[in-house]
Amino acid sequence: MTGWNTIQEIRRLEEAFDAVGLKMVQAKNSTWIQVENSTWTNSHDTIALVPKDADSLPIYSRDAEVFAGTIEDARQWLRGLTWAREYDMLLRLSDDKKRSRKEQDERNRQLVRLLKNEKVDLK
Repeated sequence: MTGWNTIQEIRRLEEAFDAVGLKMVQAKNSTWIQVENSTWTNSHDTIALVPKDADSLPIYSRDAEVFAGTIEDARQWLRGLTWAREYDMLLRLSDDKKRSRKEQDERNRQLVRLLKNEKVDLK
């Protein structure tokens, strides 16, 4: 059975993923996958992270699994994502404003292709 602390941790993770444009869903495949320390688990016990809505992470298709693994693996992955974004900001390579602008540019490109009746993979 799951305890209150686990429920709170999952809620905190959901909020953190939401802040970067992702949501947790059940992983698509029911195959065995290798996780931390070379152990194997059934993917029914794993989660996947996908874009949270039509406006989030426009470069990915709506059903793209950006990450798949255990809750623990997802927590580590989020730390890496956060570190990379902070490092880019320190280098002045990227920031939230630049990222938002580039995402809007991609949405605009997709809209133009859609209006021209070209194939756009939005699913």
